[in-house]
Amino acid sequence: MSKTYLPVDVYTAARQRMERVFDDFPNVYLSFSAGKDSGVMLNLALIVAREKGCLPLNVLILDLEAQYQHTADYIQRVADHPDVNLHWVCLPLHLRNAVSQIQPHWMCWDPDARDLWVRDLPDHPKVISDEAFFPFFKRGMEFEEFVPAFGEWFSAQHGGERTACMVGIRSDESLNRFRTIVSEKKTRWQDFGWTTLVTPHVYNAYPIYDWKTEDVWTANGKFGWDYNTVYDLMHLAGLSLHDMRLCQPFGDDQRQGLWLFKILEPDVWAKLVNRVAGANFGQRHVQEMGNVMGNIRIQLPEGYTWKRYAKFLLATMPPYLAEHYRKKIAKFLKVWRKDIRSGKYPVDRIYDFADPKMEAARKVPSWRRVCKVILKNDYWCKGLSFSQTTREMDRQLALITKYMDL
Repeated sequence: MSKTYLPVDVYTAARQRMERVFDDFPNVYLSFSAGKDSGVMLNLALIVAREKGCLPLNVLILDLEAQYQHTADYIQRVADHPDVNLHWVCLPLHLRNAVSQIQPHWMCWDPDARDLWVRDLPDHPKVISDEAFFPFFKRGMEFEEFVPAFGEWFSAQHGGERTACMVGIRSDESLNRFRTIVSEKKTRWQDFGWTTLVTPHVYNAYPIYDWKTEDVWTANGKFGWDYNTVYDLMHLAGLSLHDMRLCQPFGDDQRQGLWLFKILEPDVWAKLVNRVAGANFGQRHVQEMGNVMGNIRIQLPEGYTWKRYAKFLLATMPPYLAEHYRKKIAKFLKVWRKDIRSGKYPVDRIYDFADPKMEAARKVPSWRRVCKVILKNDYWCKGLSFSQTTREMDRQLALITKYMDL
């Protein structure tokens, strides 16, 4: 789908979108991550909210514990802002750990691991750490479960009226984010592509979706807005504007930035290594090409087929984790065999290996694809065209709890 450019600059367009949000929605809150995009969105939203008489601005942040100290300091400044009503959530959430097969997930703010926490619980009246505060919360919820549940709770707190959550995603960051904006299958508010109905009472609004990275830093510089100064350290470390990212550091994509903790905040890094299994291993090897983390090209050990190698890798895993992968692989093979019989794709069998480009495009089944998924610690098997499901999240939490108790 081609892009159609507006006759206004991105700053003006974002203001207009925000004005429409405050005009059309009785309840508005902003999803804040303390990163550069949500930070610039927050500063602009405060201006518009002040003009509209909608202060204080409601803001949600899910603090995932394993943060830079600069990030924690920035959140503190936002919490102290007189025009911000911050919901500073510090609750035990279930998070992905893509740098360890032994501990494929971890739980931030886990009460049973208090002695290992990367940071002390923030001492601020806006911090929410009581697990009974939200009626929908259960220990070990996924981030993806909490966010929509919070939106419905927030709406209910304000009479169940229509609610907008402003989210600072930008479409040039990834194809998936671009698709979020242009999708014609989603339910929109007033047919605005920059809105998406996510729960019965809540729409997401993406007011800065068409900003580029350069626009974010231009706005911060031109208007003197506050931002997370860890980006200054990233710049000094030699990162380009487009490589500077903040996120949960152990995720499947996010693990690429683990090495930065060691350089930018050594004290925090020492605590991370002690907190989450595989952290040091990950920062050493996550960017290497080869079998250690399954990046780019992987090599077949002498005397093995890819099918036999896959079975060997499964045999080296903890039993519950191996069973998880076996079920995914079996489903992958079953679906492909059905498609092969139906003639849906021009393939005639499950290959041991195939053309690398076809494998990367997921257009052909092979055991090499299976091996790559296992080596990459791709827990949800995205490389086999799967995605995370609520049922699997519940099952994974139950398994982790079971083996933690043994």
